[in-house]
Amino acid sequence: MTHAHHTGPADPLAGLPYADRVRTVTTAQALGWLRAGWMDLRASGWVSLAYGALFVAIGFALTGGLVLAGMAYLIAPMIGAFLLIAPLLALGLYRISKDVEEGRRPSLWRALTAWRANPYHILTAGLILMLYVMIWARMNVVAFALFFPHEAIALDHFVAQMFSLDGLVFTAFITALGFAFAAFAFITNVTALPMMMDRPVDAFAAALASAMAVLRNPRVMALWAGLIVLVTGAGLLTGFLGLVVALPLVGHASWPPPRAPKRGGGGGGGGLKKGKTRRGMPAAAFSLA
Repeated sequence: MTHAHHTGPADPLAGLPYADRVRTVTTAQALGWLRAGWMDLRASGWVSLAYGALFVAIGFALTGGLVLAGMAYLIAPMIGAFLLIAPLLALGLYRISKDVEEGRRPSLWRALTAWRANPYHILTAGLILMLYVMIWARMNVVAFALFFPHEAIALDHFVAQMFSLDGLVFTAFITALGFAFAAFAFITNVTALPMMMDRPVDAFAAALASAMAVLRNPRVMALWAGLIVLVTGAGLLTGFLGLVVALPLVGHASWPPPRAPKRGGGGGGGGLKKGKTRRGMPAAAFSLA
């Protein structure tokens, strides 16, 4: 079994870790990733919808709790935090797709305990993402205090200042900050959690390999990030209810990381075990054994 190496003149990634194991994919594949995710969503029946509904219910509970606690100003940062940890929340959906791929009936229990496939490293990744979310939430509070030093941190105070010059500058700053946080999270996680589900790789190696996939395929991954924002944004605009479908759709579309192609197999679906089907998705950028 050999790896499919990237070939081409003056490879700018040559010599970097995992660079020789990352494939080049095309922008035409991106919609195919969503189609594959939709097929898994349909094949899994109620299990995927129940999984999505569980997180929607948690979202409603957190939102209601923030309102009751007088901390409604944290709802927007919480939505941003949801997007940052979405790859971790989708872990069970990778498990469901793997069941569908291997011809097993999907199980909600297996989805909820998907972390057991690689417990130490997946939990490590989860802790890192939670720390990242805490930093994001804290940065929002600090930014508000810096821009509005004489205002209490409350939703009504922010709404009152929203269309002032300071409010517009604050909104632009938070948007830019959120974009930077989201970009870093996407680059290091777009394929990391599916990879850790599929093989015993640690969180840091998976994040590095994910970054290599983005660097090798910047246009494709930018398109994929845009599709994720569109799908999840549509779900959020329905008052979280649309996430019952949106979260499973995106999660399924991100599975599976393909196996390395067999010797002499060339492109296509080489390397997948008998009975499995190569699909186009972000993790298809890899050729890891």
